[in-house]
Amino acid sequence: MVGVLRGDSVLLEQKEGSQFYNRGNYGYPVKRNFELDLIEACYLVESGRLKVERDGKELSFEEMFGYSSSQLEDFDIKYIVYRDIRQRGCIVKNDDGPFDMSVYERGKTIMHSSPQFYLKAVSERSASDIGTFDLDIEEAARKGKDLLYGVVDEEGDLTYYMMNKREPSGRIDSSVNGTVVGELVRDRVFVFDGKGSDKLSAGFYGKMMADALQLSLIEACYLMGKGCLSVRRPDGSEIPMDSLKEFGRSVQDEFDLRLRAYSDLRRKGLVVKTGFKYGTHFRLYEDSPDKCHARYLAHVVSGDNTTMWPEIARAVRLSGGVKKEFLFCRVSDDGTEYMEFRWFRP
Repeated sequence: MVGVLRGDSVLLEQKEGSQFYNRGNYGYPVKRNFELDLIEACYLVESGRLKVERDGKELSFEEMFGYSSSQLEDFDIKYIVYRDIRQRGCIVKNDDGPFDMSVYERGKTIMHSSPQFYLKAVSERSASDIGTFDLDIEEAARKGKDLLYGVVDEEGDLTYYMMNKREPSGRIDSSVNGTVVGELVRDRVFVFDGKGSDKLSAGFYGKMMADALQLSLIEACYLMGKGCLSVRRPDGSEIPMDSLKEFGRSVQDEFDLRLRAYSDLRRKGLVVKTGFKYGTHFRLYEDSPDKCHARYLAHVVSGDNTTMWPEIARAVRLSGGVKKEFLFCRVSDDGTEYMEFRWFRP
């Protein structure tokens, strides 16, 4: 079949276009003709099912690809993703809206079904704004669809990530009766009183070391804010909460963000422990750590954080390897939100 290149599309006569449309959901009817976008046309040229002419001259796949790249931004990335999805047996249509493509379930047609999910095609070298992720997820959810990102690496291989908003929650009542006294030693707070240690341990705060309970600065500041903890220096003088927070900022990056996230997660009934050995900020338990494994790994970011795809890939790969779910905890002026990133096979 032969099509004619006109601007950013390829035109086919009614008969030829109808065959592509009916058999593979390629193109759209336009008046008395059919129109293919450049990505569809390139794919059909590559697969040997279409010839494209321009000014009476047939274009090779190389020429077609070069022309299309000059017309559409990031054409190469979008084409690699489109090609991969098509070869997996799915119907995919390019999208003029906020997403690059709409993907349909295998065996379905665009005439009798709605998209299974929306897809954005990106390079592994591209920087991504967490706020943009948030908006994309909300827009897909508003339309009742899941959102996929197809990430193309430098060798042209693809990895897909499914993204959703999550509301993690647990079953732990972490309230503490009375006020416990702790002592600041270097960058930790120790509770040497046995009864005080028992009160805090009941809420799964800190970790026992011999006859003392050691608390992180995040835990200590949270408990001080709840009126459950008083912190003193070794000389017995009391440390105001603002001073302890200031000290926390001096020894730990993004201390305020982590404290806000910790506070929100505790409010949701989760047990929050350090995620250092997993390369993240927190690991989260829905119930007593004595009864269950951590379900989530959470990494805290600011509302305007920019991240690179290799960072996301490492985090998701690690969480999958230890059978946990990975969450970005986005802290902004509007509150705290949680986004799930997980590997996905279309």
